[in-house]
Amino acid sequence: MADSRSLLVTADHIAQRLDRFLDDSLPELTRSQIKRLIDEGAVTLNGAASKAGCKLRGGETVCVVVPQPVAATATGEAIPLQVLYEDASLIVIDKQAGMVVHPAPGHRDGTLVNALLHHCHDLSGVGGELRPGIVHRLDKDTSGVMVATKDDRTHRYLAGQFKEHTIKRRYRALVHGAFPAERGSIDQAIGRHPVHRKKMSSTTRHGRQAVTHWKVLRHYDQDRLSLVDLTLETGRTHQIRVHLSEMRLPIVGDPLYGGTSRVKVITDLELRGMLLGLERQFLHAWQLGLIHPDGSPMLFQAPLPEELQRIVTYLEDKYHNVSADLDVLRCGGSLEKRPI
Repeated sequence: MADSRSLLVTADHIAQRLDRFLDDSLPELTRSQIKRLIDEGAVTLNGAASKAGCKLRGGETVCVVVPQPVAATATGEAIPLQVLYEDASLIVIDKQAGMVVHPAPGHRDGTLVNALLHHCHDLSGVGGELRPGIVHRLDKDTSGVMVATKDDRTHRYLAGQFKEHTIKRRYRALVHGAFPAERGSIDQAIGRHPVHRKKMSSTTRHGRQAVTHWKVLRHYDQDRLSLVDLTLETGRTHQIRVHLSEMRLPIVGDPLYGGTSRVKVITDLELRGMLLGLERQFLHAWQLGLIHPDGSPMLFQAPLPEELQRIVTYLEDKYHNVSADLDVLRCGGSLEKRPI
């Protein structure tokens, strides 16, 4: 059976768009799901169908009819996974660079969803037929910790944490250029680029709030590189890549946001060869903290992949003669689960 929800528009939401109101009120639904429900007439405002951009006045009743989750139909494939943790509710993996998260045009198989369906046999259906169990994503060429859900209750519970920005997410990146300070924050809304449809940008008229906090770990001045630790407060598409590139600090190896063109200025031929041979961007999601549905706080970590660690080790040997802090730069060392 479908799930019917009735929501009262309070004074706090006066002049807010209908779709934004639903996005705030129903954290278990994605923006695309909300748009589809509105387009299909499953959302009414005071008993009448309405448009996504309708501005609310306060006092209205919004009714939403949410259909039952559709069973996942993507096909399981025997693709190796690096599992960090698994129980009856969720699975946490260390995604490898080069793997697309879910099926999409041009990537119908070989995705993380295909691998998870083979490994778990069942995932939550809230994400739809092609995104079962998926509550967040990493870009194809970004590696690191991801969580997927096995049942609809866990999916909604974790989706709420992502919506409330209580999930702890930390990344490691190597960028071209020097930061203006040792730490800081970027608060720039992000939306679809007005010209380049594959890119995101802060110059769009319809961006959503995006906040990234950064801390410099190393300046490699001679090679004009910086190693930085980043914490996400929000999780917009390409958020870190956009924020850093618009600071003129593109991530090494990122062809979409300018991280490949600046390798040529590096005079160290061995280092330049290592960077040119990097078939991915130097961005790794090394830490993920969440609250399990049973109430337990959990923190998962994954060290830098070998191809990234090799570059850091080379730079450390060159600049610091293998610093005593190298273990810190390894993103916490071994894989682990411990209380936040």
